[in-house]
Amino acid sequence: MNTMHNISPGLITYLLLPFAIILLALITTKVFRVLMHRYFQRSSRILRVDPTRYHFFKNAVSFIIFLIAFIIIFYSIPELKTAGVSLFAGAGILAIIIGFASQAAFANIISGVFIVTSKPFRVGDYIRISDEYMGVIEDITLRHTVIRNNENRRIIIPNSVINNQTIVNSNIVDERVCSLIEIGISYDSDIDQASRIIQEEVMKHPMAIDNRTENEISGNEPQVVVRVMGFGESSVMLRAYAWASTSFNAFVLRTDLYRTIKLRFDKEGVEIPFPYRTIVMKEQKKVTME
Repeated sequence: MNTMHNISPGLITYLLLPFAIILLALITTKVFRVLMHRYFQRSSRILRVDPTRYHFFKNAVSFIIFLIAFIIIFYSIPELKTAGVSLFAGAGILAIIIGFASQAAFANIISGVFIVTSKPFRVGDYIRISDEYMGVIEDITLRHTVIRNNENRRIIIPNSVINNQTIVNSNIVDERVCSLIEIGISYDSDIDQASRIIQEEVMKHPMAIDNRTENEISGNEPQVVVRVMGFGESSVMLRAYAWASTSFNAFVLRTDLYRTIKLRFDKEGVEIPFPYRTIVMKEQKKVTME
């Protein structure tokens, strides 16, 4: 009991005040994020605006709220305020260390701002980064860009890193994708027959779209163009241009077509060549001694 009486009311205030401020910051952040999420979702759906900057703004608001909370804590407790002023006034080396340590964090924040303003990609876009990562942009935070790949895994890349990469964006202007179907046939096979089979299989697929202009349709241009691309050692290379509405549909279209075209080729006698190897066995001569 004596120990409890020895604790001063000021000490209790200093212990409870930071806890109360941080708790209030957490609640405020949660409320703001929920309200902004509902408002931005409704606005994006009604006004058809890009939600990317809204995601970034939500993360920025959370950072600002917690920054204000810590500033209030330091200014509300005299001891912390005095210690903080003395520390920043007299510890030049510490300030330099903190400055170097925070360079990466500030670089990521600035890069995030550039991404949101210049829009090389947006939330929901399907991108490929330097032939290494592929997926859908799920979120853009103050420091990182989150990508969901085809395996439903999240790839988290610092904004300063992704801002310096070569990005292939499948959605930035036109989502339609031309999928190249390349198949080799033997020299003994009929090129016209193989081309007709490829065209029929592409047009039968539910994900294939007709990308012809009105002039091309009126001029009886084929929906699927098949061209001879060259002559290999054992095959004639054919390339079909199949269009799909999205990058994912183009991937499904291409993989399905390789299967269905192979089945049609087998059925109608169009050969897909494979390398032959001829082995010559020489008979060993017997050496006779005279």
